[in-house]
Amino acid sequence: MKLTTTVLPLLSLLEAGALFGFFYAWVCSTMWGLDAADPRVAIEAMQAMNASVRNAVFAPVFFGTPVVTGITAFMLYRADQGPAALWFALATAVIALLAVLLTMGINVPMNEALAQVAVPTDIEAARAIWLAYSPDWQFWNQLRTATSGLGLLMVGIGIMQVK
Repeated sequence: MKLTTTVLPLLSLLEAGALFGFFYAWVCSTMWGLDAADPRVAIEAMQAMNASVRNAVFAPVFFGTPVVTGITAFMLYRADQGPAALWFALATAVIALLAVLLTMGINVPMNEALAQVAVPTDIEAARAIWLAYSPDWQFWNQLRTATSGLGLLMVGIGIMQVK
């Protein structure tokens, strides 16, 4: 098995798929479940999930995906695999700028602000906090989900271009 034309592209696919899947799960189940819950529970659950996501399992996917796809693009370019390298380079840009940096610039600050909130005992006060947080957070999550999905698609197209 060749490192440049097989291992790195497949590792890129695995990383990009894991990142997309992580964001996608928030779209199609987690946030809908939290929105349906008591807002006090939703706030506490979101605070707990945000606190737990900074771990050794998630970090290599979140930070590593654009690194792996970038290395793959570079190695494919050096191996005279220009069309494939271009797709991996595009995937790197999309994932780095529109998934990772968007998360760091928007979703993480929103999460950090929510972490500072003391969960009120009054359900209406909690509902106001949750409604000020959830719709905006979900919009940005849907955007990073779509862009990481686009990056995953680009990786797949890149793999199909490898000769």
